[in-house]
Amino acid sequence: MAGWWRALSRAARRHPWPTNVLLYAALFSSGDALQQRLRGAQADWRQTRRVATVTATFHANFNYVWLGLLERALPGRAPRTVLAKVLCDQVVGAPVAVSAFYVGMSILQGKDDIFLDLKQKFWNTYMSGLMYWPFVQLTNFSLVPVQWRTAYVGLCSLLWAIFLCFSQQSGDGTFKSALPFFQTKGSSAIKGSPEK
Repeated sequence: MAGWWRALSRAARRHPWPTNVLLYAALFSSGDALQQRLRGAQADWRQTRRVATVTATFHANFNYVWLGLLERALPGRAPRTVLAKVLCDQVVGAPVAVSAFYVGMSILQGKDDIFLDLKQKFWNTYMSGLMYWPFVQLTNFSLVPVQWRTAYVGLCSLLWAIFLCFSQQSGDGTFKSALPFFQTKGSSAIKGSPEK
């Protein structure tokens, strides 16, 4: 186990951009696959490939560049600096990321109106994200080494991707719409009885 960690650490130091982007994309895409499993649906690998495409081409790269810009503009881990980074991330970065996800997925799914999901779900998703991401980024900016920040966001995105992919496919962008569904599915999966 220590061997792969050393190799990953070496890769992150030598090639931080591709290492972070690949880790982020793999973790986020895993969230989509897990979300499908939790819903009790058949694995839709085309959907997971679309999620991987959006995350590898935009999200992971955006996060890598964005987090680097924040660190250059607001260097350090002082409490005021960390809070300023979190605020900038939520006011600027989060809306860009949510918008890119909904529009990117709509383009890859070949929808006629690529902005429909964005119009219908953006505010709910953004507000739901405000209950999760500030805490993630507070930890990220205060504890995580700079070279691992995108990968850490990718790890936290695994949970977010479960919610976001569910919202994109059948929710309205609120935790309220997702949680009862997963609770019902989760309890029936544990009992072993199919839901009718």
